[in-house]
Amino acid sequence: MSQEHPPACCAPSRGETPLTLSPPPGPAPRASGAPAVTGGMVLLPGGPFLMGGADGEGFPADGEGPVREVRLRPFRIDVHAVGNARFAEFADATGHVTEAERYGWSHVFAGFLPGVLRRDSPRVAETPWWCAVRGADWRHPEGPGSTVEDRWDHPVVHVSWNDAAAYARWAGVRLPTEAEWEYAARGGLSRRRYPWGDEPTPGGRHMCNIWQGAFPTKNTAEDGHRGTAPVDSFPPNGYGLHNVSGNVWEWCADRFSATFHIDGPRDDPTGPPDGPARVLRGGSYLCHDSYCTRYRVAARMGNTGDSSSGHTGFRCAADA
Repeated sequence: MSQEHPPACCAPSRGETPLTLSPPPGPAPRASGAPAVTGGMVLLPGGPFLMGGADGEGFPADGEGPVREVRLRPFRIDVHAVGNARFAEFADATGHVTEAERYGWSHVFAGFLPGVLRRDSPRVAETPWWCAVRGADWRHPEGPGSTVEDRWDHPVVHVSWNDAAAYARWAGVRLPTEAEWEYAARGGLSRRRYPWGDEPTPGGRHMCNIWQGAFPTKNTAEDGHRGTAPVDSFPPNGYGLHNVSGNVWEWCADRFSATFHIDGPRDDPTGPPDGPARVLRGGSYLCHDSYCTRYRVAARMGNTGDSSSGHTGFRCAADA
């Protein structure tokens, strides 16, 4: 697969769409009435597994391969991504102001915006379906006038790697390493394309939330969702994890490199010691086979730690 064009589901980094930095606002109002949506963590035994994808499967610059045996210690991981309700508890308790709120804008898929807002929001040159929307943040996923009041059980979005790490510290947990994330996402299956096997829709059944139709102009929503889906949507994988393919990209602890892992550590690897980008896994509701198949288990990409978008969230992990 060629990377002649930027992949559909890949959000641009914050530096690709410069807007004036807004001064940090004060603590936001409490999200009163947010119901608790918790799924807990599952304990996984670790051990050896085959990580990575075969050459030619994805975008060469992503560095999915080679397939290599990696060994992990036991660990715990969230059964689903952190939802708006859980993130609201964190923001209420700490007064945390996300980077999207501090910058005053974040990336939103153009198709979600009303005409005036779409017209007035700068586009990203190489991926014009992304708009830099002033006032877009986790409480206002499509910018001014939007809300999460009917999406408490959806994954929090417009959170940067730094925001995700801050939440994890508050919760007494951490972000998963990339190896832990892939081990958990595979659900005990080896060398399969997806958490459930090799067929994208076995028996005609949709197993994840991705784009249906012709990207980026028509989404038929055959899987039931045009944007984010509730965090516990679709059947869990063999380890009980929901939505590790599609829905939202998930930040991992590691810094991103396309080559470090080729000769890197094989026991509990944590990625390169430095670098500007962090790893994202899982794909999103914007993935489409005609353009980007990064909802495969082995797929990966990187983005700067201060970047945020309407299809990027996270789940947490912990030592066993």
